[in-house]
Amino acid sequence: MGGLDWVVIQNNLPFLMQGLLTTFQLALVAISGGLLLGILVGMARLSSIKIIYYPATAFVNVMRSLPLILVIFWFYFLVPLIAGRPMGDFFSACVAFVVFEAAYFAEIVRAGIQSISSGQMQAAYSTGFDYRDTMRYIIVPQALRNMVPSLLTQAVVVFQDTSLAYVIGLKEFLRSASIVDAREMRSLELYAFVGVVYFLVCFAMSKFSKKLEAKRGHAK
Repeated sequence: MGGLDWVVIQNNLPFLMQGLLTTFQLALVAISGGLLLGILVGMARLSSIKIIYYPATAFVNVMRSLPLILVIFWFYFLVPLIAGRPMGDFFSACVAFVVFEAAYFAEIVRAGIQSISSGQMQAAYSTGFDYRDTMRYIIVPQALRNMVPSLLTQAVVVFQDTSLAYVIGLKEFLRSASIVDAREMRSLELYAFVGVVYFLVCFAMSKFSKKLEAKRGHAK
């Protein structure tokens, strides 16, 4: 360990932190956008209307069958073609992550809604609520509370997966470390630092998720 030079971290910390900020921004967009779209797709998966159910089911099955890195490549090259102009690596990555993660959030949402007793739906109908208001005010809020541990677990996965945006040149945390390494030639120190940061963030989120599970009596 005497041959290690940790000063390289200190000297390049602002640049590395900018990459980490980009990682957090991408993760935030992926989680929030993926969850919003996932709620819609998850509810569509429970619909009895075939024209709604089948496209939603096909979307989930296709997305969950593809590697994320392939989806990132698709949208990196596809979005500029559709828009007619370059959209940038960050925007393309955001679109890819939102679409991909929505399929996983949709399954969490579907399972969460199905965990609510059907009697509550019937009780809501008996008081004059229609389907839309029943889902909006009664079923979905309860389901979301039940889904919090699973959603946090998926959020950890999303944060880890943001490193795949490296392949399209996005200067997220891992690529920032790679750029510094190409100049400083201190691979061990830089990638050890990156690994420690990823571990600390993911470990903290996992511990928080476990605490929520314990509060709800789900911890084993």
